[in-house]
Order: sequence, then C-alpha cells, then structure tokens
Amino acid sequence: MLAVALASATLPRSTPDLGMAEGRCRRDEPGPAFIIDVVGLKDRKGLIRVELYPANDRDFLADDNVLIAAGKPFARVERPVPPSGPVELCIRAPSPGTYALSLLHDRDGNRKFGLSSDGVGFPGNPRIGLGKPHAAQASAEIGSGTRRLSVRMNYRRGLFSFGPIGGGRS
Repeated sequence: MLAVALASATLPRSTPDLGMAEGRCRRDEPGPAFIIDVVGLKDRKGLIRVELYPANDRDFLADDNVLIAAGKPFARVERPVPPSGPVELCIRAPSPGTYALSLLHDRDGNRKFGLSSDGVGFPGNPRIGLGKPHAAQASAEIGSGTRRLSVRMNYRRGLFSFGPIGGGRS
C-alpha cells in the first residue's frame, strides 16, 4: 500500500512542461531562487527534475494542473543528468516564503517514476520509507535572494525503504 502511495504521488504530470518557464533561473535575474546541489546519484543516466510546491501536506506532490488552476505556487525544472562534474539545479520561487521541494532522478528518462529504479530526494534529507514525507520535512525557506541547498538522492533499498547509496545520511 505504501508503494502505491509513493508511486502515485510522483507519477508523471499530464503536462510535462507546465511550470517550466516560471521555474527556470536566468543569469543575473533578481528574486528568490533555490540552488540545489544534487549529491549521491546512483549513475549519470536520464533526467534530473526539481519541483516546487506549497509547503502543506494537501498540496505537496499534488497534480500541477490543479495547483496552477487554483493559483497556488508550482514550478518545475528538468534537465539531462550531466555526464560528469557537480549536478546543480536552480529553481525560482514566486516570492519569499517556505516551499516544499522534491527531486526525481528519472534514470530511464521516461518521465515516469520507476519505484525499483528511480531516485528521490527532498530538502532536509528526511528518512523515507515507501510513502512520501510530510511537507514540513521536505520544505525550505527562501528570502528575496538565492539559497543553496544540498539534497541527497535516495533509491529503493529492499522491500520497504528508500535510502542513499551506501546507506549514509549526510
């Protein structure tokens, strides 16, 4: 049952590019933005995606079309995983405040969450089982400038949990 909850919470959205333009950072653009250092990737295949949500359990990982139609914050940035070097993503926030963020390492690039193969990560690096964390565990505050976060990716380990490669929690 928990596996179904996690898989359904991170299924591909019906409009993959929705929120992309609003979320992209542009060189020297002022305003609030998260710069995310992605650590602990299993490999250098596929896509890496970050999504920004309201910091409450009802809206965290909700359908992007529903959030945008309701005038709620949502943004997405996606790009191929670089073949080498640091992996960094930048995503704009609509205004200063607290937002929930999720990262997905879509290893086969199919824009669908693969429970057995893909990785997930959240600010604060909460322990995760097969269910999504609470929004408060995956949230970060941003002021009027940029904020750098380090997010460790987690991959399925055994039947009932996700964790970082090698089992560390840094």
